[in-house]
Amino acid sequence: MSCQSTVEKKIEKFDLIYHNRLVKMVINRILKHGKKSLSYQFFYQSLKKIQQKTEKNPLIVLRQAIQKLTPKLIVKSRSVSGSTYQVPIEIKKKEGKILAIRWLLESSRKRSGRNMHFKLSYEIMDVAKEKGNAICKKEEIHKMAESNKAFVHYH
Repeated sequence: MSCQSTVEKKIEKFDLIYHNRLVKMVINRILKHGKKSLSYQFFYQSLKKIQQKTEKNPLIVLRQAIQKLTPKLIVKSRSVSGSTYQVPIEIKKKEGKILAIRWLLESSRKRSGRNMHFKLSYEIMDVAKEKGNAICKKEEIHKMAESNKAFVHYH
């Protein structure tokens, strides 16, 4: 008898309209309480809003925003002989992209405004212009990593 492995179900890695992986990543992180159709709706409406405001391809604006928001370093707490140090660590591109998406969504949720697609579109446009709360978060993390550079050897 030949040994056959079970074929795993291939997970769809691209979204339905733009066929883009980054879009799918953002949509999956917008999700609250498993309402995927709602997160699709929010995201596509926000891309439409970006298209109207900037008159550019909204995917390019989104990609620029995520690229500008992706951190190179993060700080992690390490406990060494009773004291806790904030140790700066370089992170991989994918991890950085996930963090960037998380910060983008967090800051867009905190933003004052009418509804989620409105807030998300304006946050994406602000980050693409290198301003907004999410960019402040990234700069704060980089400053912390820079000031704790002396503890790199604890990594």
